[in-house]
Amino acid sequence: MSNLKSVSIFFKVILFLAGTAMPLWASGQQFIVQDSLGRPLNLTQDSVRQDSIKQDSVRQDTVKKDGEAGGLTSVVLSNAEDSTRTDRKNNQLHLYGNAKIKYEDMELTADYIRIDNNTRTMFASGMIDHNGKYKGRPIFKTATDPPVTVDSLIFNFDSKKGKTYGVFTEMDGASIQAKEIKKNEYNEQFIRHGFYSTCNLPFPHTHFGIQMSKVILTENQVVSKSAYMVVEQVPLRFIMIPFGFFPKTNKRQSGILFPTFGEDFSRGFFMRDAGYYIGINDYWDAELRGNLYSKGSWEANARVRYKKNYKYDGGFSLRYAYTKNGEENTPGFSRAKDFNITWNHSQRQEANPGTTFSASVNAGTGSYFSNTAAGGSYDYNQITRNNMSSSIAYGKTFADGKVNFTSSLSHRQDISTGAVNLELPTFNLNVATFNPFDSKDRVGEQKWYQRITMGYSMQGKNSINAGDSVLFTKETLKKMQNGIQHNIPISMSLNVAKYFQFNTSVNYTERWYFQSIRKFYDNTPQGYEEVTDTVQGFNRAYDYSFSSGFSTKVYGQKNFKGKLAAIRHVITPSINFNYRPDFSESKYGFYREQRYADGTPVLDNQGRIQKYSIFQNAIYGTPSAGRSMGIGFSVDNNIEAKVRSEDDTTGTGFKKIRILQGLTFSGNYNFVADSFKLSNISFSGRTALFDDKLGLNFNGSFDPYRYETYTTPGSSTVSYRRINEYAIKGGQLARLTQFGLSMDFSFNPAAAKSRNNNLDEMNKNKTNMTPEQQQELARISSDPNAFVDFNIPWNIAASFSFQYSKPFAESRITSTINLHGDFSITPKWKVQYNTGYDFQMKKLALTQFNIYRDLHCWDMSFGWVPFGTYRSYTFNIRVKASILQDLKLTKRNDYYNSF
Repeated sequence: MSNLKSVSIFFKVILFLAGTAMPLWASGQQFIVQDSLGRPLNLTQDSVRQDSIKQDSVRQDTVKKDGEAGGLTSVVLSNAEDSTRTDRKNNQLHLYGNAKIKYEDMELTADYIRIDNNTRTMFASGMIDHNGKYKGRPIFKTATDPPVTVDSLIFNFDSKKGKTYGVFTEMDGASIQAKEIKKNEYNEQFIRHGFYSTCNLPFPHTHFGIQMSKVILTENQVVSKSAYMVVEQVPLRFIMIPFGFFPKTNKRQSGILFPTFGEDFSRGFFMRDAGYYIGINDYWDAELRGNLYSKGSWEANARVRYKKNYKYDGGFSLRYAYTKNGEENTPGFSRAKDFNITWNHSQRQEANPGTTFSASVNAGTGSYFSNTAAGGSYDYNQITRNNMSSSIAYGKTFADGKVNFTSSLSHRQDISTGAVNLELPTFNLNVATFNPFDSKDRVGEQKWYQRITMGYSMQGKNSINAGDSVLFTKETLKKMQNGIQHNIPISMSLNVAKYFQFNTSVNYTERWYFQSIRKFYDNTPQGYEEVTDTVQGFNRAYDYSFSSGFSTKVYGQKNFKGKLAAIRHVITPSINFNYRPDFSESKYGFYREQRYADGTPVLDNQGRIQKYSIFQNAIYGTPSAGRSMGIGFSVDNNIEAKVRSEDDTTGTGFKKIRILQGLTFSGNYNFVADSFKLSNISFSGRTALFDDKLGLNFNGSFDPYRYETYTTPGSSTVSYRRINEYAIKGGQLARLTQFGLSMDFSFNPAAAKSRNNNLDEMNKNKTNMTPEQQQELARISSDPNAFVDFNIPWNIAASFSFQYSKPFAESRITSTINLHGDFSITPKWKVQYNTGYDFQMKKLALTQFNIYRDLHCWDMSFGWVPFGTYRSYTFNIRVKASILQDLKLTKRNDYYNSF
């Protein structure tokens, strides 16, 4: 393997010196060498005609061992599917039809093999069939090298010297072919008329390659005569190197990364993603890239990746951008400095059983993605993202998996507002539920008390909430909140009267805080102002609740004659009784009366003394105020139709069609509340139409109470408030206060089906893939929409979202539609598009067009954003990964974080 690797290394060095500036670790395949007449090179026909060969009953033969006259020094195992013939006069063995030879660590397969025990040589070649085609070429491999296919070969068992003709193989993601290769006993190779390329076709139509006249490969160096590039079968002799002498190393090679060129409307012409690849070792590599724009903007980024098989893998990146928008000395001119940091790490489960560690970090300035057009990828989802989040997590299980501990550091950042939330750290301890009254030696079914289950969980958190500009200031750090929460759930479930499920539960929660607050109104020249003081010290807050209820299922079915066979309706009603004390009572000490500076209590609009919780805005909340004793209810509905299948000739075949799935209504009625006893009624559901081509989801909320308008004294502003009167008194059952609807539709579901079938087929052969191919396959599986499928001639998909809210008299509606898909102009040309329309803003969303040309082992793309903030065009040509060649997929975007 090291010898063949050296060929690839040598070619890479030549590419670098020739100034091609392209990645040299691109995927490659195999080539077939032929002469000028299109015939295989160096075909050798045996003097014995095949029609004179007699069938031999012996399918496996062993050539004589050591000590026998004329024998070889090692055992040679051989067999053939067609026939074998022993020529005792000339001391030769002939094998025909998928013949196989195993000698020491070498295995050879060919349609014809001849072993000469006198000269101690072996000859192998293919054979010409009745159609005049040369088939069954020799394929040999060793324990350390990949399989190599040749036209013919000669090997001497004593001298260990060999000569091969018409060699073609794949190594280090590129294809190598040579007219003739010799190998001597010192493991040195001599190549004559060699060729290196990125294409796997017999006659490469679109490729980049290097033609070499003579090469000598030794263990530590490569010596070459003249070499020059060949592009589209055109030799570029003007960049020929007369000779070369290079050291040889068996490790990853560094090299230049070829840039992408284009124009961005706001930043000018650009050269993007130019850089250098650094192959550190077998476990680490790095990339340094940069972007330059003609109007003064620039970007720099560094990425490091690491992987240790069966242990862990990951990578981290740092990106910095200086962006200039507009023309200097004009009102719209602006400068921006942005950065973005990412880190991802995953650990294999078998690396350390019972322990997990993972990281997913994405942090930086909120304007990075919008100012840089998502790092130049023009990814709509990245440009329009509203938040960033990060998490670094550690977990461990104890007591045979019954106790689980996890801890994490996390960050959430709202890009639009600049608000940042840090949790440093959060930890959780969970004990699996158990039956405290059950016996290990129990015989028979559980008694009712043995069905009681208990659990325990503990959570701890330290949290900071602030703006990104003041995040690490001294004042902000003083406002860090922390606390610990304990939860003990006790529950029991029983079957009652065969058709009912009875559930009862008691839940106890206790919170430990290290801060509490005190509120009062201070008398200032501007009037009374509310003042909040933070008091340090340990405090505990607890609450508990009780719930008990029943649930069942009701089935209904209506049968019909004709194509519609039946409609089935499944109703799942549930009702529960719940109780919770009023923890705002003075005996608990969790709430206090709010007073003015002179001690006068603060009253609300109805003349009652206002109270506040001393744990207001605490991490785990505060015990609820007000006693609750009520009935909760919910009704879930599933409706399906059964239709007779037209494809079934027996009349017994049926097809199920989903009409409504998960149509649920839920609410609660509180008997002891002084007002608004009935909660809002929420609902949700989903369905699929047109053979699952159209998916539909909806949700909403009904308010059962009326509202009224009022005007604050001294103000002309009209406000609204709910009143304790049911809406039915005003002539309507309830008020629809919120409704959401989303739909997605695919006009060609075969596109997704074809892609999934492709991935399933490739998954079956995962064990035969290289690690790089497995990583690329995982990338496709995690984001299949990032690739163009040339097997599908067209695909049109659309999505629509609608939001309606009307809490009082004024309503608000937002709706957007998005259209995306692709179509093939020819089998090798495809156009992909993405656009949308925001009905509220009354303008088109980000619109993109991309044109792809499949160049077999390369692909070419042209991207165009015709209007808007990110108006630009991009041209790109690069080597296609071998796994994509197998899947007939083309990578749509240059995703920075793919491994």
